[in-house]
Amino acid sequence: MAGPPHTSETVTLAEYLFTRLRQLGVNSIHGVPGDYNLELLDYVERTGLLWVGNANELNAGYAADGYARIKGLGALVTTYGVGELSAVNAIACAYTERAAVVHIVGTPPRDSQDGRKMVHHTLGDGNYRHFAEMYQHVTVAQANLLDPRTAAKQIDATLEQCILQSRPVYIEVPVDMVKSEVQVSAEGLETQVQISPSLTSVNGREALAEVTERIYAAKRPILFVDGETRPLGLKKEVQQIVESTKWPTFTSASGICLVDMTLPNVYGLYQGNWADQKTKAFFEDADLVLSFGPHHSTTNSYALSAVPNASITIDFTYGGIRICGKLYRDVSPKEVLRELVASLDPSKVNAQYANPDLPRTQNLPFEEVSDGEIIKQDRVWKLLGNFVRPGDIVLGETGTAGYGVREMVFPKHTRLFTPCTWLSIGYMLPASQGAALAQRELVASNEYDNIKEARTILIIGDGSLQMTVQELATIVRHNLNVIVFVINNDGYTIERCIHGVNERYNDIGRWRYLNAPAFFGAPEGSYTGSAKTFGELKAVLQDKDLTDGSGLRMLEIFMDAEDAPVGPLLDLLKKQKK
Repeated sequence: MAGPPHTSETVTLAEYLFTRLRQLGVNSIHGVPGDYNLELLDYVERTGLLWVGNANELNAGYAADGYARIKGLGALVTTYGVGELSAVNAIACAYTERAAVVHIVGTPPRDSQDGRKMVHHTLGDGNYRHFAEMYQHVTVAQANLLDPRTAAKQIDATLEQCILQSRPVYIEVPVDMVKSEVQVSAEGLETQVQISPSLTSVNGREALAEVTERIYAAKRPILFVDGETRPLGLKKEVQQIVESTKWPTFTSASGICLVDMTLPNVYGLYQGNWADQKTKAFFEDADLVLSFGPHHSTTNSYALSAVPNASITIDFTYGGIRICGKLYRDVSPKEVLRELVASLDPSKVNAQYANPDLPRTQNLPFEEVSDGEIIKQDRVWKLLGNFVRPGDIVLGETGTAGYGVREMVFPKHTRLFTPCTWLSIGYMLPASQGAALAQRELVASNEYDNIKEARTILIIGDGSLQMTVQELATIVRHNLNVIVFVINNDGYTIERCIHGVNERYNDIGRWRYLNAPAFFGAPEGSYTGSAKTFGELKAVLQDKDLTDGSGLRMLEIFMDAEDAPVGPLLDLLKKQKK
């Protein structure tokens, strides 16, 4: 959406900043108003952007993160001190899991800062740098816009780092700088932020030659798709490698849906010590692993048991390309993969290893469960997998839902959010707001794989819901197409699995969850439903008002407090109950 034309050689700082964001694909700004950012917010809609307006700053940060993971870049605006500190948890999540979020903070005027005045939202000691120093630990670049002569260059350089590293950045805008005239011509503003081109180095050519040589020599190769494939922008190239080599392909938890999961050579999630023995033996017998976007957190890699053997692995990473332990620095993984796709000779690639006879996860038909049986986690996830359509975004909150969604079999063109590293419970509800908004924008601009009826499906436990439930109001206010499955299992089941099965600190208040849509402003007649048995679940999942409706819809699914998906959580729970 185009902003107002610029006819002079100067433009206000606020207009410059928001126009730059719009040029980079940001169409919506999340955040919360506060007295140090109000004049800045006057320019959001003037520059053609949507002001979302969240319930609080933490939720705004989570929502901007969810938006960024779908569109590539997100932004939020908070006020100084109280606002930015409320958001810091969300920014830390975005840093850890590589979501490109621009955090803009409205700060006190320069004379207050220079005079060390004891104004509100400060710590009262005259030092205005405390909070910026905190943010240095969770952002990759920072800019304090104090001089109109240099502000434009500071903004551009900071946004470039956000995109290059796919991590948050921090921009301070003093109140008295909002309307300052930035020295830039109209033509200069119409030219987008210049992103440094990919490196083409001797190291890159050497890495490509060695990668190619090892591919041709491999007898038992496999491909492994991990979560940083997304921020690295490797999805297209990885898909091409998967299709051209036809090699057996596995994913990490965060890599699910970053490749077409329906291809015959894609075997899905590799669970390390929790994989079936045949798959585990096959994976460990490989003589070459091409690993894309590795993110080896313990949660993402099943307690590090699903990490490929480094001595036979080629990692495509932010740091460069690591070939069996040797790192080629200053190399663009994307450029090397492009060259590899273009130059690979299929006749030299070992195809005899393709399509091994390995078990495959399948969604479960309702015919295989008894209608009267209470809902159990050992089967419910494979049943819920049937509900997902091409184009849907599925979010599984930290807890049983986050592990359960990994059991689903997903159609083409879907996206999955599952707990990866940060694991702050409550993240997924605001993230679903941001993701659904990004999804709608992409559908409207015909950039969503020609899919028009995409939905965002949030599956969240009752404990997590209580953390960030206010964001249902934002979903309602913007009429976003979000379906919420609330797992009512009486509290923090994931914590019960870890410790304290019967301890009161893992209990929560018993809410009437299906009253939430009405309370937060959903139109009269908005869909709500509940299920305690498999038969009831089947009936509601076939209800057209749920499947094909619009706006916020909510389904409450009852499960036992001492039940968990098959895998690490269930094993922990069994140990607790001994």
